[in-house]
Amino acid sequence: MLQKKYNVPLYVIASLLFGAKTYIVYRFIFNIQLDNIMQEIILLINPFVSAFLIFAVSVWFKEKVQMKIIKYTALIGSLILYFNLVFYRNFSDFITIPMLFQGSNAADLGTSVLALMHLPDVLLFLDLGVIWYLSKRYSGTLSAVYIKRKKILALSLSLAFLLGNYVLAEIERPQLLQRTFDREYLVKNIGIFNYHIYDIAQQSKSQAQRVFADGNELPEIEAYIEENVANQEENEMSGIAEGKNVIFISLESIQSFVINNTLNGEEVTPFLNDLIDESYYFENFYHQTEQGKTSDSEFLVETGLYPLPSGAVYFTHGQNEYNATPEILGEEGYTSAVLHSNNKSFWNRDVMYNNIGIDHYYDVDSYEVTDENKVGWGLKDKEFFEQSIKYLQALEEPYYTRFITLTNHYPFDLDEEDATIDKFDSNSKTLNQYFQTVRYTDEAVEAFFTDLKESGEYENSIIVLMGDHYGISDFHDKAMAEYLDKDEITPYDHIQLQRVPLYIHIPGEDGDVVSEIGGQIDIKPTLLNLLGIDDSEDLSFGVDLFGADRKDYVALRDGSFISDEYIYTKDQCFNRETGDLLSAETSSLLSEDDSESEVSACQPISEQVQKELSYSDQIIYGDLFRFYDFGYEEKE
Repeated sequence: MLQKKYNVPLYVIASLLFGAKTYIVYRFIFNIQLDNIMQEIILLINPFVSAFLIFAVSVWFKEKVQMKIIKYTALIGSLILYFNLVFYRNFSDFITIPMLFQGSNAADLGTSVLALMHLPDVLLFLDLGVIWYLSKRYSGTLSAVYIKRKKILALSLSLAFLLGNYVLAEIERPQLLQRTFDREYLVKNIGIFNYHIYDIAQQSKSQAQRVFADGNELPEIEAYIEENVANQEENEMSGIAEGKNVIFISLESIQSFVINNTLNGEEVTPFLNDLIDESYYFENFYHQTEQGKTSDSEFLVETGLYPLPSGAVYFTHGQNEYNATPEILGEEGYTSAVLHSNNKSFWNRDVMYNNIGIDHYYDVDSYEVTDENKVGWGLKDKEFFEQSIKYLQALEEPYYTRFITLTNHYPFDLDEEDATIDKFDSNSKTLNQYFQTVRYTDEAVEAFFTDLKESGEYENSIIVLMGDHYGISDFHDKAMAEYLDKDEITPYDHIQLQRVPLYIHIPGEDGDVVSEIGGQIDIKPTLLNLLGIDDSEDLSFGVDLFGADRKDYVALRDGSFISDEYIYTKDQCFNRETGDLLSAETSSLLSEDDSESEVSACQPISEQVQKELSYSDQIIYGDLFRFYDFGYEEKE
């Protein structure tokens, strides 16, 4: 018979089992980049530190309660870990508190969620079965009956382990908790559960910012914008589309790597390839979205502000005051509309659209959707554009409209009869199907251009097409490397894959290929300049893409950036043209003076990027525009 004094307490067994499982998920399922042995060590110890801290709390309770606490803690922890895994498979990111409160979107996810859940995932709950079995079979022998001094010792050890973990993390990544744009760094260094606790604290802090904001923060932000952003002059494109309609097409999940590229010898996007010759095409244009994805791209385009580091602005701050493009154009006599065959409440669009001055929202109820003409998230793109023409013709001119496509949405399902290009052949079902839905959207856009010309809406309009965010996350890097004929996808390659197509098509203009860098935050001032509308009273962080005095960098939401010369991501600085990593090793080939300047080249821009992101966050969290007079009456 087992003697109690020889048994290992269940909370220790649970800590070891749960810690081991968590490490396996970190190391072999999440695509977490490890650059050195210190990062390997920290990643190994932090799951056990977190597990021991959580389960050791149970020793303060009586035996029966102790078993329940261990069981249900293991269950809740397993579910948190698994939900993050499912989320990560699609977004290569970790859940944040604002995303949890966007659960109203979950009902619309449908097949997307099912595609992210894999049968082998059940193995992640094996330790839970062991813990529950032991708690029932040996509840009397595996409970930890300690005197108060030993309970304090268990708690002290837990906190000591946690402190040791944090010290190692700070050595590896100084100012870890101050530089929090990259959630992967937090999870890698302090663990997913401590990250969630930190996230709760950060969200509480951000909610308090609006309460205590009084507008005194604005002068410093205004000065920064005046010095670094708002110093552009008129150029040859200023007013070239004055008085014209604007038709903006948001191309769901389309990345630039498919443009002018082939699969099995066939062009993936034949129409979009040809459209380059008749448009201003920006070949180094980057999406800047975060967790809000399509809604973040809308926010960038309409406001010229950055999305938030977690959650979707549309959802978390949809009632704020903004100075959005529809409001500005409304003052110039424009009618605005968004056309999107999805539920009006998804991403809180019905609230946000009304707040930023959009006159009409044609959602799924405005369309005839049947089992034959829908796929995945809603109406197929060809049907969507075809049914939208009548709404476009009914709008009072001039109008500003945005069309949001759906077919090329994860998991990229397409009926066999709609596929006109073969699937890719790799270990990634997601990438394999992606090319077929991209081709379908390409064909839908071509048909829409034909309908615009036949309906008479084409000649007096400018048409903007923009990829809204990435479609293929770095969870599929192996398959992506295979398609691009690379040995691997490096951090440099990952940033370059964040390029999305941008076309500005002006009937009667020949257009050109623009190589200068740009981002979605630049759409607002660019459009206003083309329409000949003065935006000198605006407060935003974008610049006119046709202007001579551009910012020399594009900031991504995680603190990465692309400049004219460099790419910076994950604390690494690359030569933008060659992809070479600028490090101590590579810089040794330079002269001593050049070495220092090259290695530190990314630092000044990185500091400015952090400042700019911080200012944008202050505006949103503090709802600072309620204290600012933009010089016109808001639309009711």
